[in-house]
Amino acid sequence: MGAKDLKTRLGILLHKPELGHGIGTSSKLQLGSRRRDSSREVLEWRESFDQLLKSKSGVNAFHTFLKTEFSEENLDFWLACEDFKKTRSKTKLASKANRIFEEFVQSEAPREVNIDHETREITRKNLSGATSACFNEAQAKTRTLMEKDSYPRFLKSASYQDMTKQATSRGTSKRSHT
Repeated sequence: MGAKDLKTRLGILLHKPELGHGIGTSSKLQLGSRRRDSSREVLEWRESFDQLLKSKSGVNAFHTFLKTEFSEENLDFWLACEDFKKTRSKTKLASKANRIFEEFVQSEAPREVNIDHETREITRKNLSGATSACFNEAQAKTRTLMEKDSYPRFLKSASYQDMTKQATSRGTSKRSHT
């Protein structure tokens, strides 16, 4: 870990003295908008990692959780790849590909994702003819890592447990009024 990373991580901790309960409050805020829909949505996140990634508020809640574990670069990389695949312009594709590679994939990148050397090299080679598929393998590895590692911890986390309690209590209080 470089000095820059350490400074960033310490900075995050210094700005969040209430780390534990700050997470709960931010997740409560995320649920406020579309109460009924979001209650169902929150409960669907535990059905599969795909359900979580399909939900904008799910991605936000997961991102907040990953920040507490200092591993949000995996999700940020995955989201950058999703955005990259929508790029239609060849010139933009090449410049975005290089930016993503420099930020997340190359060795010692500022927000380096945890992928093996072989995948890193395949991705480096793919850059020469940047197509919308050039990050597919690295993105898939990162996704698997999140699904097997961070996602189960997210489901067990206090912040997600609070969200599901709220979601289920909303559901039952709605039923009792009808």
